[in-house]
Amino acid sequence: MTTRKHSRKKRNQKGIKWFYITAAGLVSAVILAAILFKIRADSADSQRPAGTSVSQKIAGSGDRAGDSPNEENRPDKGNQWNKTNIDNTNIRTIISQMSLEQKAAQLFIITPEALTGFQTVTQAGDATYKALQEYPVAGLIYFPQNLQNPKQLKTMTARTQELAAGLNQLPLFLSIDEEGGKVARIANHEGFDLPKVDTMAEIGKSRDISRAYEAGSVIGEYLEELGINLDLAPDADVLTNPDNTVVLDRSFGSDPVLVTQMTKAYMKGLEEHHVYGTPKHFPGHGATQGDSHKGFAYTYKTWDELEQAELVPFAGLIQDNTPFIMAGHISLPRITGDDTPSSLSPQVLTGYLRETMGYKGIIITDALNMGAVQDNYPPDQTAVMALQAGADLLLMPADFREAYGGVLNAVKTGELTEERIDQSLTRILGLKLTLPRHKR
Repeated sequence: MTTRKHSRKKRNQKGIKWFYITAAGLVSAVILAAILFKIRADSADSQRPAGTSVSQKIAGSGDRAGDSPNEENRPDKGNQWNKTNIDNTNIRTIISQMSLEQKAAQLFIITPEALTGFQTVTQAGDATYKALQEYPVAGLIYFPQNLQNPKQLKTMTARTQELAAGLNQLPLFLSIDEEGGKVARIANHEGFDLPKVDTMAEIGKSRDISRAYEAGSVIGEYLEELGINLDLAPDADVLTNPDNTVVLDRSFGSDPVLVTQMTKAYMKGLEEHHVYGTPKHFPGHGATQGDSHKGFAYTYKTWDELEQAELVPFAGLIQDNTPFIMAGHISLPRITGDDTPSSLSPQVLTGYLRETMGYKGIIITDALNMGAVQDNYPPDQTAVMALQAGADLLLMPADFREAYGGVLNAVKTGELTEERIDQSLTRILGLKLTLPRHKR
């Protein structure tokens, strides 16, 4: 990747650009709070250090890690999925040629450990190749145990994509939680010397939209260089509950208009570097009581109340055709009448996000091994419930193989239809087929 040159001219241009963007954003922001009202009525973290290039840092550190597949398993460099002109006909044709097992696997993003059965994975070789043969999953998510240094990570992600290509599979979503601040798996890792981004709270306090853009751009640049194409960020939560224990400094603040502008700018920074963002946690974790990592987390608000703040950023992002939205495990008892997490609720995902708000992109669940889900539903039931609710991608079930088997069995028994799975696959493939293959 070409090293970015920060010339005085470019900085002046950026300043001018963001003057106009901010001005336009202030105008549009006035009507953002009304978006949800209209929809409902119609449907009854810091700047890069001077002189430092992310590309230079990555290229200059670490040794290559990773074993090569056996010669007979070495991937074919050409593959049929690298297409530039994608239309619905192409997608339908591909889906029609997939087995039920292939379709079910494409609904999951899991850890390399869950894929291979190994305790810790830091390279991609024969084990990854054989596992992808059996389970052609939608993608992988990496955590600190998978990271050693830039060279190792770049080699592992590139090799993983090569293995998928050699199996004539779709490109993989390779993902990580890289929000900035405390939640930055790569930048906060001791093996990586990369620019640090401020917490979203600090950026929000500045009210400088360009700082949110710069945060996304800095993160997007090194993620692209390292072979990561999906960032499980930014946090689009509006912090309306001062006693909230989940969001805190991960949120841009309590002003829904500002959070909307900041989230959009962050997303643009990522997208500049061909990295998709996943704004989270729908319908809003900023008002919750409790921690969904540990158990049920509740929001005791109605839709009308949520529309005043928590849902404003998501409405703005939908207006901008965001490709992903992450559904949180948030219970809405005044809406659903029970403890069911939003990620598993047809009323929330299909009834409101799809039908009322008109969202047409990919719904990805928050991690399904979190306490709010894992402690109350078995993995096979969780996977089926999430798909029935309207989710497309299932992130990190507590037991992948059990969840995968649950989906297959649900189709065979009629609890799920194959047509319902095809709906999710149409959205997933429509995005995947535009992904560039990462090259070392």
